[in-house]
Amino acid sequence: MHRRLGPRLDNPAAYAQTVLTRTFLSGRRRRSSTEMPYADLPGLESEGTADHAEAIELRLTLTDALAGLTPIDRAVVVLRHLEGRSVEEVAGALGLTSGAVRNRSMRALARMREEVVR
Repeated sequence: MHRRLGPRLDNPAAYAQTVLTRTFLSGRRRRSSTEMPYADLPGLESEGTADHAEAIELRLTLTDALAGLTPIDRAVVVLRHLEGRSVEEVAGALGLTSGAVRNRSMRALARMREEVVR
């Protein structure tokens, strides 16, 4: 006796084409498939000095503080303060009003300050 595992396919070629296309697109979306590691990190010319250690400590502190924010607040802070975009540009990119961007930025920075002081 043969038991069917699913519905009968009317067009197996179309099904196979769809599966291949979606598999290809999924592989293209994965950033890890195109990322290449650097031999050295750019922007760290003072390697081996006290300044280098301070830069690493600052980067880790900021990363931890950003991780404590909600995704939307993190996006506001990164776009507004790290990428240097205007309030209107951030509002347009995130679909928020200018007032909401200013408010979220102010509150997120206050939370980050509290996190760093601890």
